[in-house]
Order: sequence, then C-alpha cells, then structure tokens
Amino acid sequence: MAWIALFFAGLLEIVWAVSMKQSEGFSRLTPTIITLVGMIASFWLLAVAMRTLPLGTAYTIWTGIGAVGAFVVGILFLGEQVSAMRIGAAVLIVCGLVLMKLSSS
Repeated sequence: MAWIALFFAGLLEIVWAVSMKQSEGFSRLTPTIITLVGMIASFWLLAVAMRTLPLGTAYTIWTGIGAVGAFVVGILFLGEQVSAMRIGAAVLIVCGLVLMKLSSS
C-alpha cells in the first residue's frame, strides 16, 4: 500500500509542477488552484507512504518520479529542449530510483 501511495504522490508532484509552470507565477487562477490542491494531495500521500517506508527511500522516490515526470512532460508538451546530456541525466535519476527501491527492505 505504501508503494502505491508513493507512486501516486509522485504523479501528483508532476501535476503540481506542471500546473505551477502554467500558473505564470501564480497569476492565473485555475493553474494556481490545481497547483495548491496537487501539492496538498501529493504531500498527504507522501506522508501516508512514510508511515512504513524509510524517509530517505520515500523522499528520493517521490522527488525522482516528479523530476523525471516533469522532464518528460516538458519535452512532450511544453516544447522544452531535448539533448543527449539531458536524457542521460534523466536515465541516471531513473537508475538511482531503481537502486533505491531494490535496496529498501
């Protein structure tokens, strides 16, 4: 259950990060509301996951899902730069997430 909560917390981190970008510095109401609701829900699910998962594992996985997810959304939907170095960095993050998951008890 904790891993499922953590996965959805990470997905919501992507949602709030993208909506924060779309809010244009919190000057647009709808994206600002989505950002705030997404943050609250993401933090709540992270807290649920941390009931049983170690802090370092839960936080690393949560931020990793959010970082790689936001990176992918930025490329696919926001026209952000694609380069071998950026993709390599994302691959390294994913490798770190896999190692963190494998090392958790």
